[in-house]
Amino acid sequence: MTHQRKSICYLLLVFLFFQLCRHNNGLQAQSIFRGVSFPPVDNMEETYINFPTGEREIYDDFFKKLDRLIFEGEGNLSILHIGASHIQAGTLSHQIRINLLSTFPGLVGDRGLIFPFSAAKTNNPHNYKTTSTGTWEISRNTQKEPKFPLGLSGMGLATSDVQATIGITLRNMDDVVFDFNTIYVLGACDSGYVRVMVQIQDSIIVEGIYDSTRLAYCFRLDFYTNSFKLFFEKKDSLWETFYLRGFWLENGLPGISYVDVGVNGASVSSYLKCKYLENDLAFVKPDLCIFSIGINDASGTNFDTTYFQRNYKELIRRIRTVSPNCAILFTTNNDSFHKVGKRYYNNPNGLLAKQAFYSLAKYYNAGVWDLFSVMGGLNSMKKWEERGLALRDKIHFTPEGYSLIGNFVYNAFIFEYINHLKNTFNIHGLE
Repeated sequence: MTHQRKSICYLLLVFLFFQLCRHNNGLQAQSIFRGVSFPPVDNMEETYINFPTGEREIYDDFFKKLDRLIFEGEGNLSILHIGASHIQAGTLSHQIRINLLSTFPGLVGDRGLIFPFSAAKTNNPHNYKTTSTGTWEISRNTQKEPKFPLGLSGMGLATSDVQATIGITLRNMDDVVFDFNTIYVLGACDSGYVRVMVQIQDSIIVEGIYDSTRLAYCFRLDFYTNSFKLFFEKKDSLWETFYLRGFWLENGLPGISYVDVGVNGASVSSYLKCKYLENDLAFVKPDLCIFSIGINDASGTNFDTTYFQRNYKELIRRIRTVSPNCAILFTTNNDSFHKVGKRYYNNPNGLLAKQAFYSLAKYYNAGVWDLFSVMGGLNSMKKWEERGLALRDKIHFTPEGYSLIGNFVYNAFIFEYINHLKNTFNIHGLE
């Protein structure tokens, strides 16, 4: 690194470290850290990433890639956040995504993998809009036996209706834009009797080129857009079912791709049912994987932590067949309740799940962000509901609650990154 660039890095680190001091002293103005006024925390370090083994090296390669991206404007950083209903809702993960991209001006983001949830008759994240026409059959990884093979998204659609369409529109923000010039339609039919097409801006029609190694149709555009409509044409009188696993959207520019994957009701074992998991992971090739699966595994009365950890190890094994050096961050379950009759009872499995996550983190020398403890431990969900941050079911959060948790996770990430910069440039004297 040149002397000039090192000086720039030094100045950035001075700024970041100053903001860290403001954050620890409770100052809010112009901080790179996001507001987290509730719940009250006496020691802010309790809200940061925990390392059960004391080793942080698992994030070295990830942060070095971020250094190169920020200081040299080169490379891409890929983050995969995988969970259940908390992630399908999209608010929590999108808050982290937007925080990261807006903190470092000039960075763009591949939107990556998205799924048309509204076509599957379920809740769609607010950060993109989907429409559909025609008849679509639905399959989920929460089914005992999914109706047809699934991929990383954990959901699938199938149609035998030549009139079926799906429309996608990304919702850009003023300072963060997700426009793309490459579309992959993750899917195929059992024969070559169908033409897979996209329509853009009402008049531009493009036919996809099938990539048999990626099990997807590729559309490369010579312009950027934030929307398209998928439709089909027959090659002849024959027609066979088309199976859709989602869309992969990219722009080919240096930046951060934050891919969130979630299915309502999913457990860890749900993702082990996905036949094309590794195939679709090859699009992501995550540098960091954030695991937030567990609330459904621990919802019953017979929560088996050994089985839970065994499933997690198999899922991580499959992910690391694609990304061997993928860093890992576990987030613990939130406190929750279950309903019996008209009464709600606290679910003590939240504490057992927390212990299991710490055990997994120790096994992988990974980090844990401890949502269960940050909330306040057992019975804390009631307080979050009283503050309008959790729903009446005492399992899920309101949009405000999800945004708050997203800010917490982002703050923990930035705190760790600042420590990396301090160690890299040897300027501990700032303290």
